Amino acid sequence: MDAYSPTPRTQLKRLPTRGSHDRAVVHAILDEAPLCHVGFVRGGSPVVIPTTHWRMGEELFIHMANKSHMMRELLDGAEACVTVSLIDGWVLARSAFHHSVNYRSVVVFGRPRLVTDAAEKRAAFDALIEKIAPGRSAEVRPPNEVEMRATAVLAFPLDEVSAKTRSGPPKDDAEDMTVPVWAGVVPLSLAAGTPIPDETAAE
Repeated sequence: MDAYSPTPRTQLKRLPTRGSHDRAVVHAILDEAPLCHVGFVRGGSPVVIPTTHWRMGEELFIHMANKSHMMRELLDGAEACVTVSLIDGWVLARSAFHHSVNYRSVVVFGRPRLVTDAAEKRAAFDALIEKIAPGRSAEVRPPNEVEMRATAVLAFPLDEVSAKTRSGPPKDDAEDMTVPVWAGVVPLSLAAGTPIPDETAAE
């Protein structure tokens, strides 16, 4: 299928034209975004943890210290809401009310599974490194057994998921079009800077 099936939680009600269940759109946003936020309830209180994420097929992966609070809560059955977002520009309108943001976002609901198979876990680690720096997983020392045991990898199924985006210029009211102020989009992007070598690194 080319699209995810909407559910009551992923069917957008406010500004539904900005929503999408298109599989390619969801995958592209998840793959580009460098960070996700994992929200869940712990002891009756909401908790949101930022962490790196990566996608392999139809699952979204995160990693954490083994026996961490988040790992225990999620594997004890707590349901999570994982969100990612990319900001593409400030939208400056002629009125304060119509200022906005051009963005792309994805929301994933569900319960994760713990990755226990050693081969799958190593492949997941390689995929994370490849997302950060393509080609690097073949160059660096792979995780040893102690590091493998110390790190938990969780996989969320991409079953209950949706994307929401905004693009384009401001949407001013007709009566504001003559207000003498600049209007348009200020593009924003995440860009890598010049690498700073570790002074102790081998030449």
